[in-house]
Amino acid sequence: MAEYPIPKFHFQVEWAGTKLGFSEVSGLDVETEVIEYRDGSMPEYSKLKMPGMQKFSNITLKRGVFQKDNEFFEWWNTVKLNTIERRDIIISLLNEEHAPVLTWKIKNAWPVKVQSTDLKSDGNEVAIETLELAHEGLSMEMS
Repeated sequence: MAEYPIPKFHFQVEWAGTKLGFSEVSGLDVETEVIEYRDGSMPEYSKLKMPGMQKFSNITLKRGVFQKDNEFFEWWNTVKLNTIERRDIIISLLNEEHAPVLTWKIKNAWPVKVQSTDLKSDGNEVAIETLELAHEGLSMEMS
């Protein structure tokens, strides 16, 4: 039997025990910054490169607009000077049995941007809202 890569269209997002449907998730990346150092007495004429701090991108979530569903905006409205409701979020890529194959765990996320849909009188698309999250950590686990 041939092995195939996992398709990316079957996933779920969970926060505070609630599973939410999204049409798109992006920004699931982490980068380790490089620290360069060279001592004047080193025999090599180049710098050492060491791993430094990790840097995380903001995560963007997109979903269709539903009547009477204000959860994005309610969370956004908890933002006050130096205080915010932070949430741990789990994003899972699912197999055909709806079981997680790859899981991203996001630590202490909070909304930095909420974007409503654009409006177009001759459009034929679903209204999409966007939530951008800052966070303090991202880990990945294969099941």
